[in-house]
Amino acid sequence: MTDPDPAIWIVDDDASVRRVLARALERCEMCTREFDAPSALREALGRGELPAVLVSDLRMPGESGLELLASVRAAHPELPVIIMTAYADLDNSVAALTGGAFELLPKPFDIDEAVNLVRRALAGRARISQDGGRQAIPGEPPSLIGSAPAMKELFRVIARLAGSDLGVLLIGESGTGKERIARALHETSRRAGEPFVALNVAAIPAELLESELFGHEKGAFSGASEARAGYFEQAAGGTLFLDEIGDMPAALQTRLLRVLADGDFRRLGGTRSMRADVRLIAATNRDLDRAVAEGRFRDDLYHRLNVVELRMPPLRDRRDDIPLLLAHYLAEAAREMNTEPKTLTAPARERLAAHAWPGNVRELVNLCRRLTALVPGPEIRAEDLPQLAPKQADVVDWTGALREWARARLAEGNGELMPEAVAQLERCLIDEALKATGGHRTEAARRLGIGRNTLGRKV
Repeated sequence: MTDPDPAIWIVDDDASVRRVLARALERCEMCTREFDAPSALREALGRGELPAVLVSDLRMPGESGLELLASVRAAHPELPVIIMTAYADLDNSVAALTGGAFELLPKPFDIDEAVNLVRRALAGRARISQDGGRQAIPGEPPSLIGSAPAMKELFRVIARLAGSDLGVLLIGESGTGKERIARALHETSRRAGEPFVALNVAAIPAELLESELFGHEKGAFSGASEARAGYFEQAAGGTLFLDEIGDMPAALQTRLLRVLADGDFRRLGGTRSMRADVRLIAATNRDLDRAVAEGRFRDDLYHRLNVVELRMPPLRDRRDDIPLLLAHYLAEAAREMNTEPKTLTAPARERLAAHAWPGNVRELVNLCRRLTALVPGPEIRAEDLPQLAPKQADVVDWTGALREWARARLAEGNGELMPEAVAQLERCLIDEALKATGGHRTEAARRLGIGRNTLGRKV
């Protein structure tokens, strides 16, 4: 016998999480039922009871949320399942969504977001019943880790794109892991069994770049002693990753646009058209919006590339991930060098946590390798660390720029500078906090040191 009213079932070994979510749903006139373990939920299912939506934690004693998801989806494919997790990594995100989860709900979650997600699951139940769930995508994605809100959101979007051939534009500073993300997008796509080919546009001289991309026939130019397949041919059926796309010469931008529009290309000096059967993923550390406005990058090419835009957060904006990354890459360096992983003393860990990391994750990876190779003994102490760059806040003298602005406005005789300056300061802080947290207002408000309602009013 089923419940008379469709209920939202919540399974989590943390009673406080269950209670908070249940009370929020009940305030919105939804029936709820709480379970402290998958075994208790299975007993209810065994009696023929069934919820309208299941919300499950990912990690629980005895049985994981992924295992529960698999068995519930096998027996009840029409049942929407939302997976909650405080331990975001790409592998689990992809496994959950390709395993049929309706959506991921990162912890700590925004109450309004959680309620809206359950409502969407209720509204989309008929569609999910027709789909019967997604099929698992073959291939194991590269290891990507991080629990910062911005990374959780990034993993969620990548998992959503699993099985898709959509073009993606990755935007982020050097060293933030854009190629790793591109590989993850490839390995979770239908093209996972085909080549992944990467080309750094900025590393190739402009006069050779066209030949590198499209190949050439024998005698096409001086020095072309034999025919050569370009990157589009080498990536046939797979993914072509063009890093630093913002450095592409204008003439080549025009040809690339034509290839993306028509789907065909020819080698240099060739007459035979070839099909460009690739998924194109591009990346840049430049401001392409500004490049377009200044005429340095084609607007139509920008929109062709930017079907889905993913922004890579710099490491200084995800400081909570630094200890996790240090432990991971120290262990990886130890495996590479066939030695025992080294540990960090508390002072060393604190010093690294405060570092600005201008080279982002790439700098951290290289430092872990250097310390593993050069530091004697099992411990890394603060004195073992090399001279580190100053904190980012010390590098950027924003107060100096503010003083210059104030002097100029006062010299012009303008009034009411204080409200204007405060408004602009608040706008900058709120914009950057929302970017760093992937749009999660509760976390953004916490990091800004203001209340969520205050942030909502200001937004």
